[in-house]
Amino acid sequence: MSAPSELRAGGPDALVVTLTKAGRTKIRYPAELVRDDGVHVTVRAPWAAPGVRDFGFVRFEPGDVFTEHYWRDRWFAVKEVRTGDGGLKGWYCDITRPAVLADGVLAVEDLDLDLWVSADGSCVLRLDEDEFEESGLAERDPTAAGAATSALDELERLARSEGLAGLLS
Repeated sequence: MSAPSELRAGGPDALVVTLTKAGRTKIRYPAELVRDDGVHVTVRAPWAAPGVRDFGFVRFEPGDVFTEHYWRDRWFAVKEVRTGDGGLKGWYCDITRPAVLADGVLAVEDLDLDLWVSADGSCVLRLDEDEFEESGLAERDPTAAGAATSALDELERLARSEGLAGLLS
């Protein structure tokens, strides 16, 4: 996920990505619309935080560029992470409700579960399953919880078999 930066007016391809979690805005940042085919929305945004975020398995840092893929009919987002000079770090996948794009805002609700896939595909990590359990979503909205866990399973299966590239084209 890109970090917040000053939201700025842009050209016709500019929009704002707003990620909510548990009813609150988690992060909001400007992005460039790359493509929208009516179902699959692709945006590009720089990592704009004033420092490094080290997860242990990957570091997001100034200069990194995120090409982010969202769907209006799928329960996940896939973010391709590259260094400023174009080197692929990997894919950070958020499990989310389907995205909504309206009035220049791409709105996405984070459902806690995540997946990391390294550039060479050798490292596939399921993340934040404890946060998902603690969120209480399974009790509040069992249908959404089921869709979220199915989406994580689907992404992991793809990552471990043919990879995520086919999904993103």
